[in-house]
Amino acid sequence: MVRRALFTLISFACSVALATTVYKWVDENGVIHYSDQPHPNAQKLQVEGVQTYSARAATVRAPATADDTNAASANPYKGCAVAQPLDQQNLPNAHSVFIRVVADPVPRGEDHVFITMDGQPLNGGQPTGMSFNVTEVDRGEHSVQAQIRDPENQVLCQTPTITFSVSQPNLLRPGTIGPPGTSPRPR
Repeated sequence: MVRRALFTLISFACSVALATTVYKWVDENGVIHYSDQPHPNAQKLQVEGVQTYSARAATVRAPATADDTNAASANPYKGCAVAQPLDQQNLPNAHSVFIRVVADPVPRGEDHVFITMDGQPLNGGQPTGMSFNVTEVDRGEHSVQAQIRDPENQVLCQTPTITFSVSQPNLLRPGTIGPPGTSPRPR
């Protein structure tokens, strides 16, 4: 029984690591959305593997000028979004959270992805790449946002902020999730 469960778990982990299906659609306001759940009129995208980047030191950019406005019009990105975790998702018993960002098109080699959680940059402010695993996540509500920046540290694409929550077993009342006074978990 244990072998079968272990084999199933390993098989699932391998299939998740190799490829992921992502759905892309544009809402009535022209905002591009990405999700791992199907949506009417969504385009099905196949995301292959995890993309990583080597970190370089970020440069400080001077205040914006009129030339920056012209550079922004040459932005190669149609959109970007946090694909995992989902907005308003509850992650029970999670001690770590895997964050995955998608972009259309995939970031160019010279551009870098920076992820922030609860307003704080992850990876010590260095580029994180398209995915990042955050360990030792406290219970409660958290927010995540990502930016794609060019070599001059100019923001080329910024995701909407998503909010998720982590609930962990209550030490005072085993069988419940959340703060004291909450109802027991359904069985």
